[in-house]
Amino acid sequence: MKEDRENRKADRGFWIYEGGKTGLFSWIFTTDHKRIGILYLTSLAVFFAAGVTFGILMRLELISPGKTIMSASTYNSIFTVHGVIMIFLFIIPGIPVSLGNFLLPLQIGARDVAFPRINLLSWWLYIAGGIIALLSLFTGTGPPDTGWTFYAPYSIRTGTNVSLAVFAAFVLGFSSILTGMNFITTIHRLRAPGMTWFRIPLFVWTLYATAWVQILATPILAITLLLIILERFFGMGLFDPAKGGDPVLYQHLFWIYSHPAVYIMIVPAMGVVTEIIPVFARRTVFGYKAIAFSSIGIAAVGFFVWGHHMFTSGISDTSKVIFSLLTFLVAIPSGIKVFNWVASLYKGSIKVDTPLLYVISFIFLFCIGGLTGLINGTLATNIHIHGTHFIVAHFHYVMFGGTAFAFFAGIHYWFPKIFGRMYSEARAKLAWLFLFIGFNVLYFPMFIVGWQGMPRRYYDYLPEFHNLNFISTTGSWILAVGLILLFANLIRSVRKGEIAGSNPWKGTTLEWTVPSPPPVENFEEIPTVTHGPYKYE
Repeated sequence: MKEDRENRKADRGFWIYEGGKTGLFSWIFTTDHKRIGILYLTSLAVFFAAGVTFGILMRLELISPGKTIMSASTYNSIFTVHGVIMIFLFIIPGIPVSLGNFLLPLQIGARDVAFPRINLLSWWLYIAGGIIALLSLFTGTGPPDTGWTFYAPYSIRTGTNVSLAVFAAFVLGFSSILTGMNFITTIHRLRAPGMTWFRIPLFVWTLYATAWVQILATPILAITLLLIILERFFGMGLFDPAKGGDPVLYQHLFWIYSHPAVYIMIVPAMGVVTEIIPVFARRTVFGYKAIAFSSIGIAAVGFFVWGHHMFTSGISDTSKVIFSLLTFLVAIPSGIKVFNWVASLYKGSIKVDTPLLYVISFIFLFCIGGLTGLINGTLATNIHIHGTHFIVAHFHYVMFGGTAFAFFAGIHYWFPKIFGRMYSEARAKLAWLFLFIGFNVLYFPMFIVGWQGMPRRYYDYLPEFHNLNFISTTGSWILAVGLILLFANLIRSVRKGEIAGSNPWKGTTLEWTVPSPPPVENFEEIPTVTHGPYKYE
């Protein structure tokens, strides 16, 4: 009888949320954190597909020297929109707004987030910002062409539709602030009885650290982008040197937010990794407190390292030395996490399923990205590689190889909980293989051409860089095949996958104690927590 009930519930899939209400309005006006998480998940997938499409078009242009499929101005516009979509609409919000929204109340034993209506408002603002960003492509005097950083003075002087793209990022910033405020309040006020700070799942610790960065750093970006708009419309002369402004001031204000934003991206990814490893190694996570405090440490030190983006911009030598030192210091809490992950796997009863494959890939790729980040943070080498494809490779190894691979790990790990069904393990592993190979074939050659001196953001390049660029473009095709396989498998499994049951992975955190998908109010009775989240015999 119980099995029949679970089968019927799984057949209804995620429509079970909010009592099985259907229809568009029941979704876009929902206050259920689980439905809002799925709304974010769907929106992220759409914007991610658009960003990947623009990225592949860029790689096609760079397959050989000279013009291939687009003009230089078109390349600049596609480059800009690719960056805006991937940074502001996928990587920064990605894990917190989708997996975080869905899982945070479940993991702390709450019925919902602290402010359900504000949670819905944050999704509306996210969608509004995404629509405005896409409108900037098709309205005004042409698509923005400044790059996603909107560097002054070019972003002030160009005749393209920069103001609308900047306003899109401004709106998205408010969505991020509301999410951070909601998460902090939820974690402080709605934890289940007995869930002390050191009984909180480590994914929740990373959401907590990230939320503080969202609240404290995002307003700086919002003000900076607003100043760009005001300068374009009223010629205020804040950043334009022709009017007495200071373009280096813009870089300071932009990176004071945008480097902490890197940790908004990567810290929740680290939380996902920390949730998955003990489940598939059947071991209690090694160094719980060290991992928890390292999350806070990364977020805290991350506020003070923005200047390493400006070593060639004309800041003082003293500033360069200090920022270089701080850049090396932020590697310490990151290294603690990697050590504890490997120690948690050591002598474990490891089961190599798809989530763990993505986690191991994350550790490998993130270590490459982190080590090359230390090369960037070294003053002597930075002078030579700043503004080259070496930076592009480093950035993507951290952001895509790090955040996106952890996101894919999390999607596969919690897919049975969200939708009540399993995916095809064979197809999922095949997709992972294409993704891992394609990613490295695409981005590793960029380290080499960057070290050789090929500048980034250029529409064309010298003939001696052709072979490695051809290999890199080939890698983008392999990567695209992997992404198609991944999403096709998951989309198919939403309706046709094998019924999962409440705890297919034998996890020990609270979300695995409720049915899949979870009921409307998560728990029939709020649980009482008596021990830490990772207890294996």
